[in-house]
Amino acid sequence: MENQPISIKKSAVNYGVILGAVLALMTTLMYVLNPDLFTKWYVGIISFIIIIAMGIVSTAKAKGILGGMMNFKQGFTVYFITVALGLLISTLVGILIFNIIDPDMAANLQEKTLAMTAEMLEKFGTPQAAIDEQMAKMSEQNNFAIGSQLKSYVFSLAFMSVIGLLVALIFKTKNPNPLN
Repeated sequence: MENQPISIKKSAVNYGVILGAVLALMTTLMYVLNPDLFTKWYVGIISFIIIIAMGIVSTAKAKGILGGMMNFKQGFTVYFITVALGLLISTLVGILIFNIIDPDMAANLQEKTLAMTAEMLEKFGTPQAAIDEQMAKMSEQNNFAIGSQLKSYVFSLAFMSVIGLLVALIFKTKNPNPLN
């Protein structure tokens, strides 16, 4: 029994590395092929779905490793390790691209994001004073700075952890023989 928690953690690490590789590949391909994809809302939705799916697959695999019996803590731990590692790898790739390889790309994307936000606010009929105020706030922030990306990592991990609690709850099983 001692080896099983180690093997589910090892499995979670493996899935986390796979998730990180997929997200890093997506980031790299977007950077190389079409950097404007970084400003598209649907890319975030696709990433979100991939992250949750990989967390679920990892949790299901762990339940299989444990012979179908998994408690809440084991389920959440596996999900968390997978997602935390995958997001960390993706964040490090983002930091590498936007702060070391091509900082000018980050500035360009920041400008495009500002323009898109102003356009969206105008479409919603937001008063010009409010738009100007929002643009001033956004122009002070650098979403691609190392600190901003690390903060985004922490907030993403916190949000994904809430989903992980639900996944662990769904995958947990009650031990039919509580004496063991």
